[in-house]
Amino acid sequence: MNEQQVIDILTKSEAVVKGHFKLSSGLHSDTYVQCAKLMMLGDQAEILCKELAQRILQTVQNLGITKVISPAMGGLLVGYELSKQLKMPNIFCERVNGTFELRRGFTVNPGEKLIVVEDVITTGKSSFEVVELMKSLGGEVVMLTSLINRSGKKDINGIQVESLLNLDIPAYQESELPEHLKNVPVTKPGSRYLSTVS
Repeated sequence: MNEQQVIDILTKSEAVVKGHFKLSSGLHSDTYVQCAKLMMLGDQAEILCKELAQRILQTVQNLGITKVISPAMGGLLVGYELSKQLKMPNIFCERVNGTFELRRGFTVNPGEKLIVVEDVITTGKSSFEVVELMKSLGGEVVMLTSLINRSGKKDINGIQVESLLNLDIPAYQESELPEHLKNVPVTKPGSRYLSTVS
């Protein structure tokens, strides 16, 4: 599968949206990649996750990875589908009072090697938070992967990043907004901005 075929599937699923968005990273962008729209089309999501799994399988085996971990919310479905393709267990972490935790009986064994799976990597902040959580539990993240990498990075804090598609989509600090975004109302689509209900 080539890059254009991946883009065609994302376009067909309406996963790439234009407007003014405040990303989970806090940065602003005129383009938002909403992989949840892709996940609505299970057959299309499966195609892309299968392609990603095929691309990373040899590296996963060489690194001795035995488990997939995803940050909730964005990485949940991608992590599930990728773990299915890689034939390994899948766990996820979720935010509790702003900090990622393992819940629901999920565990990591000391020395266990993991791959962090996200839908989109923008700055790598969520991925790195998962890396730190796994370290604190005795696990070792040896690879990061996503359907889409808009960070421009090939590694994050020394950990290899492999993605199905690398997109060069500018993101801006609020104080550095370009003119075309200054008068457009901002939308906060990321799960980091969801309010919790007690």
